[in-house]
Amino acid sequence: MGMEEWPQVVTLIFTKHHLALDVSKPKRGTSNNGGDEPVDEQLSARPPVEIQKVKRIKQKKINKLRYAEYYDQQELLDSLYKDSQNGAIFDKLMKHIVSDANILMAYRSIKRNAGSKTPGTDGLNITDIEKLEPEVVCKRVRNILNNYQPRNVRRKDIPKPNGKTRPLGIPCIWDRLIQQCILQILEPICEAKFFDGSFGFRPLRSAENAINEVYRYINRSNLYYMIEVDIKGFFDNVNHSKLIRQMWAMGIRDKQLLCVIKKILKAKIQMPDGTILEPTKGTPQGGIISPLLANIVLNELDWHMESQWGENPLAYKWKGGVAPNGTFSKGSSFREMRKTNLKEMHTIRYADDVRILCATKSEAHKTLYGVAEWLKKRLDLDVSMEKTRIVNLRKQSGEFLGIEIRTKRKGKKDVITSHMCPKAIERTKVALKKQIKVIQRSGNKNQAITNIQLYNAEVRGIHNYFCMATDITTDCQEIHNSIYKALYNRLKPLKKCSLSPKLGDYKNYGKCKRIMECQGHYILPIAYVHHRKTAGKKKAVNLYTPEGRKWKHDNLMFRNAWLLGELYKYPVRDRSIEYNDNRVSLFSAQRGRCAITGRDFLCQEEIHCHHKTPRAKGGKDGYNNLVLILEDVHKLVHSTKKSTIDFYLGLLKLNDKQLKKLNHLRELAGLPAISRVQ
Repeated sequence: MGMEEWPQVVTLIFTKHHLALDVSKPKRGTSNNGGDEPVDEQLSARPPVEIQKVKRIKQKKINKLRYAEYYDQQELLDSLYKDSQNGAIFDKLMKHIVSDANILMAYRSIKRNAGSKTPGTDGLNITDIEKLEPEVVCKRVRNILNNYQPRNVRRKDIPKPNGKTRPLGIPCIWDRLIQQCILQILEPICEAKFFDGSFGFRPLRSAENAINEVYRYINRSNLYYMIEVDIKGFFDNVNHSKLIRQMWAMGIRDKQLLCVIKKILKAKIQMPDGTILEPTKGTPQGGIISPLLANIVLNELDWHMESQWGENPLAYKWKGGVAPNGTFSKGSSFREMRKTNLKEMHTIRYADDVRILCATKSEAHKTLYGVAEWLKKRLDLDVSMEKTRIVNLRKQSGEFLGIEIRTKRKGKKDVITSHMCPKAIERTKVALKKQIKVIQRSGNKNQAITNIQLYNAEVRGIHNYFCMATDITTDCQEIHNSIYKALYNRLKPLKKCSLSPKLGDYKNYGKCKRIMECQGHYILPIAYVHHRKTAGKKKAVNLYTPEGRKWKHDNLMFRNAWLLGELYKYPVRDRSIEYNDNRVSLFSAQRGRCAITGRDFLCQEEIHCHHKTPRAKGGKDGYNNLVLILEDVHKLVHSTKKSTIDFYLGLLKLNDKQLKKLNHLRELAGLPAISRVQ
């Protein structure tokens, strides 16, 4: 509902009570909706408030889109995407990056990430920002960007499954916030230019989509030769100058922004031993913006490969049609192109994992050497010939994203068969056996249950990811056979049991007869899993078009959703950014209604954000410690005088359920419960 329609709703609801309500925009900082002090206001005669009951409808939700909705950024992001599609030049992006809405949205995006609690070289993390007021945070970000000099990046080595380590760069928290601000504005511009066959670190794309694409080309196009391209140290060898030129070619021509990105790329690295390195190339893994920059670099490779076949001018020469998903159908063109000397090939990429599918061995060899030469000359990147190989899928197994792929003869056709890769199987065996030991050595029952839950989480993770392998049942049975003795010998007593009707996390295991019970808690069987058909990405799905979002996301549909904009534009003064951000979250979670009465909020002034545990008693500004209630309800929560309590009880006319909720808040505040008879 738009703002212009709202007064009609007000009239509809309140005409019978003859109320004169002011729904005009309040002045900034005048709303007194954050107080937790006892209130005994001067009473005035007011009619009882009508309680509304609105049926709640479960909505599809994507957090990124919801955050853009909270801070009124979706229209801007949509326009950037559309303009980028039309070849626009973007030379004034900094004004969008440093806007209050974008900065607050960036804070919200990173505050829940586990990495936000990891300190950089300055020792600060997200908790040091959440205490500040929104205006202070926004002003600080703008001041930093006026003459941007990123702090040193902390180097941390992460162990890899093969025994080696992966170097990560951990920026300081303010630098991470700035990177998130830049990412939010650049992403729609870049998404409009990215190749459709890349799936890594992109919205609404997954490893499953990438695997499905491989299956599709093998089964439908009979491309049985897979080139497994390994780019030597890709993230550590990205050419900075080339990257900036690629961004310029995409239309990103804000010179101030490009200077900021250059400084991010050249940020000094502080090693564990205290030495300082000055990088001359590479995108630091661990930075928020690094995955986007990596995709920008390899996007040129994607389009180069696609120009050999899918985007070849001949693909549009013959008459095609429009497919049901709205894309141009090239089927007839491809049939004619196969009669020429052109080499059919298709590229699927997930981050720096590149797979190219070809029809013949000779074409695969020519393609490999052509790609290696092109990467060297164009992007200054080397292909590791020791790790790069050409696989005939009818005779050997190829590997992509932990899935081992090959074909087998079925009748007159070769069809896909896939497994967990051997390394993944061995890692799973080791991890589960280790966790079984941890369960055995638990000090008490509660600790044992926690450790069992961790074991189950490991099992569910394996099932959820590797179920896209066609022979996952066989692989998991092999894992079960390996851990069987450890499971039964170490976890005594262990017995078979039947699942409760209220399954919760176990709902996918309702028909399983191999569920075991230990310490009164279920242990999920690793062998109980079925192959799930892989899902491809729908062409129509897109974060940055209204039509594309309908597949995955529903906009907020309650009547006063427009008040969200008021909440972020006019924050409560002298309160932290965490407090004001959670106000917005709670408004959405409560669907714009009072948590006690269920009545719709009509203006910002009547929205009071109450601390369940008062700040005087150590209560924080966290989401779980806050609740949005009406002004009159808030006064009743803190009232101590009998006359005041009686007045507001008569005004609000709370039922038993609502009174119980109210008394719960009073008890948390250290006040006695209210009864109907005082």
